[in-house]
Amino acid sequence: MEENWSKKDQDTLKEQLSDIQYKVTQEDATEIPYQNEYWDHEEDGIYVDVVSGEPLFSSKDKYDAGCGWPSFTRPIAQLEESLDTSHGMRRIEVRSNYADSHLGHVFDDGPASEGGMRYCINSAALKFIPVDRLEEEGYGKYKVLFVENQ
Repeated sequence: MEENWSKKDQDTLKEQLSDIQYKVTQEDATEIPYQNEYWDHEEDGIYVDVVSGEPLFSSKDKYDAGCGWPSFTRPIAQLEESLDTSHGMRRIEVRSNYADSHLGHVFDDGPASEGGMRYCINSAALKFIPVDRLEEEGYGKYKVLFVENQ
């Protein structure tokens, strides 16, 4: 699966992604809080980059931060981080490692018991893979994240 985690050309992305997915991942846009697909999603599984399929987050690390976007305490893959000073703010932007998709931002106001980080991510940058489809979709090695009493 990993060999396929790459960014496609812009014309292909414009055809394959919805308008909001393209704007978020390729143009660094932000979707509207509380009006996005995964902000209150609670099913077990993993969230992958909508552009490349690269695994990003587990539902086990998702929590309700009250911000209107999906929030996670940690990623399951390496993410790229950089200073974002747009909109008169100083934030740390997070991007996917392989496709360089804009995902959202990371803040240090997450649950202290979980390391204190809050990855605030745009739903439009994500595709959800439920636990019962991990094997079928090529993410079988991530099933271990959902085995109780590890």
